[in-house]
Amino acid sequence: MARCELCGAEAFNDHHLIPRHCHRKSWFKSRFSKTQMQQTIDVCAMCHQMIHHLIPDEKELGRQYNTIETLSAHPEMENYLTWKRKRVRC
Repeated sequence: MARCELCGAEAFNDHHLIPRHCHRKSWFKSRFSKTQMQQTIDVCAMCHQMIHHLIPDEKELGRQYNTIETLSAHPEMENYLTWKRKRVRC
């Protein structure tokens, strides 16, 4: 079973680091390769839901939070992950 790359729980979802909605936009096409735009990470359902809840703007998500490091460093996401990782260890 795959593990969530954000919290370590069992993962059942793939999260596109650059949302699929953005793949046809010229801003993204000029800055990212097709391979980069198709890159996904394994995430649990709860982390996936929180990503889209805390960063609802898909363009912002794709432009500013398109790596595990930048996503994890988002202030609210960082707080959530600190809490979630404690729960996973229990």
